[in-house]
Amino acid sequence: MEYLQSIDWSLMLRCFIVGGLICIVGQILIDKTKLTSARILVIFVTAGVILGGLGIYKYLIDFAGCGATVPLLGFGANLAKGAMEAVSEQGLLGAFIGGVRASAGGIAAAIFFGYIASLLAKPKIKKQ
Repeated sequence: MEYLQSIDWSLMLRCFIVGGLICIVGQILIDKTKLTSARILVIFVTAGVILGGLGIYKYLIDFAGCGATVPLLGFGANLAKGAMEAVSEQGLLGAFIGGVRASAGGIAAAIFFGYIASLLAKPKIKKQ
């Protein structure tokens, strides 16, 4: 029961609210626009890169923890952070390899779990 005392319930609430708000924005884009899922994904990642590159997204991460790092915006911010750190160490080449290096764990997990899901799922052909 000691572990329950160490849980930061206010951080969990902030995480849930921020992550939920990001999901609400995505759902609104799906429902109210003609944007495809791929375009919405690119918008979120690009917005994360821009906010991360400007140093704004780190404040949201400090406030909401994984509620801000797990969604696609957090992936974009992580790409920007990795690229900026690598540029300071390696120069221009770091702009191309830093983001991927910083996000390698998440990319590898997405590929692995996507593969597992493809083995378990039975795809259906979409009727026109």
